Amino acid sequence: MVDLKKVQRATRLLLEGIGENPSRPGLRETPRRVAHMWRELVAGMDRKAADIMTVLPVEEYDEVVLLRDIPLVSVCEHHLVPFIGRAHVAYLPHEKRVTGLSKLARIVELEARKLQVQERLTAAIAGDIMKTLRPRGVMVVVEAEHLCMTIRGVHKPGTVTVTSVVRGIFREKPATRAEALALLMGGRDRR
Repeated sequence: MVDLKKVQRATRLLLEGIGENPSRPGLRETPRRVAHMWRELVAGMDRKAADIMTVLPVEEYDEVVLLRDIPLVSVCEHHLVPFIGRAHVAYLPHEKRVTGLSKLARIVELEARKLQVQERLTAAIAGDIMKTLRPRGVMVVVEAEHLCMTIRGVHKPGTVTVTSVVRGIFREKPATRAEALALLMGGRDRR
């Protein structure tokens, strides 16, 4: 749970620390706005995947289910600045255990709304799907631009970090992995 009053006090102190006047007209409401922003940015800390992902009754289905280009925004725990990108999620159902497509996007959103590193985010998405759906396999690829590399430090805008997690049959069988990767990455607009 985000303590809005503490975040507001911290924001005022930060503004003073960088030499600003938190009482000037343009900044008077900034501490309140920042507190509400942080509540939104870390909303996933108080939620669990099991509360989101449900198993749907379906006919026999044993082929790859895939969502590409799920937008995400998360916050790097090292510098407290966002990283922005997209996730690609694939799973191979087991014993008629599938979920609604929106649930996969919601799992990405849930896990993205925490302070973290991209590697942990990618693993958490895969772990949630494995634990909740118990599929034959899962593959998650996350591509993101980290603003800590764009606006500070090395100053390299447009640099994209790619992380992947492969579990189950996608790890065990190269042909199944290749099929999922082709679906995941194939036909994508490379900007």
